[in-house]
Amino acid sequence: MDAQNIRLTTLSHGGGCGCKIAPSVLSDMLSALPQGMVDPDLLVGRESGDDAAVYRINDNQALVATTDFFMPIVDDAFDFGRIAATNALSDVYAVGGKPFMALALVGMPLDKLPIEQMQQILAGGAAVCQSINVMVAGGHSIDAPEPIYGLVALGLVDPAKIKRNDRARAGDVLILGKPLGVGVLSAALQKGELDDVGYAEMITATTQLNMVGADLAELDAVHALTDVTGFGLMGHLLEVCRGSNLAATVTFADLPLLPTARKLAEAGYNTGAAGRNWGSYGHEVSEPDDLPAWQHNLMVDPQTSGGLLAACAPEAVPEVLDLFRSRGFEAATVIGSMQDGQPGVSVI
Repeated sequence: MDAQNIRLTTLSHGGGCGCKIAPSVLSDMLSALPQGMVDPDLLVGRESGDDAAVYRINDNQALVATTDFFMPIVDDAFDFGRIAATNALSDVYAVGGKPFMALALVGMPLDKLPIEQMQQILAGGAAVCQSINVMVAGGHSIDAPEPIYGLVALGLVDPAKIKRNDRARAGDVLILGKPLGVGVLSAALQKGELDDVGYAEMITATTQLNMVGADLAELDAVHALTDVTGFGLMGHLLEVCRGSNLAATVTFADLPLLPTARKLAEAGYNTGAAGRNWGSYGHEVSEPDDLPAWQHNLMVDPQTSGGLLAACAPEAVPEVLDLFRSRGFEAATVIGSMQDGQPGVSVI
């Protein structure tokens, strides 16, 4: 087999976090699970749909454990590995932790994919981990019909500084760290219609590690934190609303957008996952009747390795934005606020 002739995206039925099971289906799947054992040292479990589990080791340390994996969102094997690893590590940062070790999760179609491309996928993920001194200490692999790659990511956090997704307060300001539109760019790439500029935007966004999450953990005024991935901005913000028993307002004009994604969305590019997302939670979102379809689509667009979404006290906004920008998140901006009311999101 000629490694140069294999487009990774042609080997999978979906890519990146767009592969995630729709929120409503996932909720139904989990609804019948037994409660399980209750352990007071399990500080974050599955009750809030948070980004990672957190277990207290002692008064000063808690273990952060998470996993994430998906099928190719790009054709370049090394870039696919980088994106998947960055995305998996983000869940540690999203609860305020710092990753220290990872295990690789690998599924490869051995009869379709050259060994050289498999090696490059693993190398891309390892390069990301090495850049922040995270050990890839092992993993597990299977022969699978579609390429799959990701990580089990382990980290540490001070129990007193954990940032959950269900602790927002009325009056909090919402800040988004990365621009939206990765799913739209992925849709164009699948059709062979994404230019070099758009591809560069996509890679830059999806390989930027959300290390600022560990910095935000030091601020008491940051009340809630999550990352925006496969359920789109609206889906992950709704998790904050439900868990915090609050309403949210988002101003579309304030949302940071990837420039090429905006152009493509205006031209009609969209993803199937965006429709599934809206079908799962659209009844909880209020939009203007005259909202253009492309704007609606970007707010439910599945993000792969998306940005952190922080809810913080109004007086902390300058400090939070400074932290984001000091870590290279130039697009970080205020997008809305939290209020008392029935959990849900209003778009203005």
